[in-house]
Amino acid sequence: MSLYERFILPRIVHFLCGTRPTMRQRKKIVPLATGRVLEIGFGSGLNLPFYDSSNVSHIWALEPSREMWNLAADRVSKADADIEFLQAPAAEIPLERDSVDTVLVTYTLCTIPDVTAALAEVRRVLRASGGLLFCEHGEAPDENVKRWQKRINPAWKRFGGGCNLDRPIPSLIEQNGFAIREISTMYLPGWKPASFNYWGTATRK
Repeated sequence: MSLYERFILPRIVHFLCGTRPTMRQRKKIVPLATGRVLEIGFGSGLNLPFYDSSNVSHIWALEPSREMWNLAADRVSKADADIEFLQAPAAEIPLERDSVDTVLVTYTLCTIPDVTAALAEVRRVLRASGGLLFCEHGEAPDENVKRWQKRINPAWKRFGGGCNLDRPIPSLIEQNGFAIREISTMYLPGWKPASFNYWGTATRK
């Protein structure tokens, strides 16, 4: 791991993922989490203020980066929740089958190297009656914006820790064992190639 990836990138990710528009998006989806929750890509803990602690019994904070977890330490210490850190990639979730009531993924599917393997793992650990909550940026519906996403994506991915601008989030979810129940989309304020958002709920097929 380079010095950039270890010391600089985590702070850039924390800043970009903590802007006012993205925090408003988190507020729309995180409170829906219930029971035993697995948060994929816990990062610096930006979702913590939005959990309804009266409905959540445990949070598994899955995050492969120890540096990101260190940035979350202060929020974790102040949170009114039972939080357990899991230092592991999304493609290797260290939990038992059918052990999770809610899986939450926010601004993470864009970065996971093997989304298919990760969603297979999510499906494995999620109970049949459980739910997948997602809030992600991805492929824009407008052709001119989509063209810019494709042009910029190689450089963006290199300096953005593997983040992709143009992943088709709904298709990825539906092609990997989930049925989307509710979905909303919009451009957030800001740079259009990185601002088209999807958020909603899904269940196992």
